Amino acid sequence: MKAMILAAGLGTRLKPLTDSRPKALVELSGRTLLEITLTRLRNFGITEFIINVHHFVDQVIAYLKSHNNFGLRIEISREEVLLDTGGGLKKAAWFFLEDPARLDEPFLLHNVDVISTIDLRAMLQFHTQYHALATLAVQSRDSGRQLLFNNDLQLVGRRAGRDQRPEIVRPSEPLHALAFSGIHIISPRLLPLLTEEGIFSIVPSYLRLSAQSQKILAFLSDQYYWRDLGRPSDLAQAALDLQQNALL
Repeated sequence: MKAMILAAGLGTRLKPLTDSRPKALVELSGRTLLEITLTRLRNFGITEFIINVHHFVDQVIAYLKSHNNFGLRIEISREEVLLDTGGGLKKAAWFFLEDPARLDEPFLLHNVDVISTIDLRAMLQFHTQYHALATLAVQSRDSGRQLLFNNDLQLVGRRAGRDQRPEIVRPSEPLHALAFSGIHIISPRLLPLLTEEGIFSIVPSYLRLSAQSQKILAFLSDQYYWRDLGRPSDLAQAALDLQQNALL
């Protein structure tokens, strides 16, 4: 199994920590976010990665070189302009299509600035069992942006803010509003279906494909630890969580 780590963002919310380094190299309990993510995914059995980069690219490359790529195959996808999640994945699509013998093998897409104990093996099993095009790890927690799913865990819409009118692409009742974790398992057959160009988020692509009856499913992960590491206060809380619970 291969993975893409999304690490190209500017890390604006992490300032001043990102004034002189990329968010991937911000540290949590003495380890960079990139190392934490690579180690967790390596423990899951992934040994081939592509990482998208934009901010302080040379620092990321030098860091990986100094650690001998942590014994992994790591490719770098440079983005001269930030391409967002969908555009970044589309630019890196070659990595998942290079071996004709592995075109049916799902891959993982993971934000560098999230930490979790979500059971990736169970998530992969769910994805495979239901022949999903994409499976999104989601939780029932407060979020300014929520994805909407039906009783079959199929993506049917989204809502940006509790008071905003939801965008529905597949009418369904009841609707379950769930928060996305930044962790996806994707079948390579999705890649040719990304018809959007340039800079674009993958969520509208998921909604478009769901409207076309493609399976974009929710993997419920309320029982697992998860934290976004977008702000210094989040890092501080995660450090306490790690110290108290030895989560990862």
